[in-house]
Amino acid sequence: MTNKPKTYIGINNEINGGMTTIGKIIRDAWVFELIEETETCEGWNLAGIDALLEKVNNEWDKYSCLVGFLPPELRERHQRIHDVAIQNAKKAGWSGESETDDEDE
Repeated sequence: MTNKPKTYIGINNEINGGMTTIGKIIRDAWVFELIEETETCEGWNLAGIDALLEKVNNEWDKYSCLVGFLPPELRERHQRIHDVAIQNAKKAGWSGESETDDEDE
């Protein structure tokens, strides 16, 4: 049995160019300006990530969890942040297939 790390490795050190659940939480936290866009969360413990997730979810709840309901400023920030993340992830070898593998079943 391997020991899980006690702290998060940071979005810039993530597998798949940061296209992970925690990576999405961090990008959404940037969108809602809960943390600075320079904050990678490297060294954060799980409780810190969970607290950030709760704040992100509270923000999304205001907009029924839909990008289309975001006000223009937030929608543009979301588009910019996620577009850059997708471009960087593709450069790192991510294809997006792992997110859709189960849709054929």
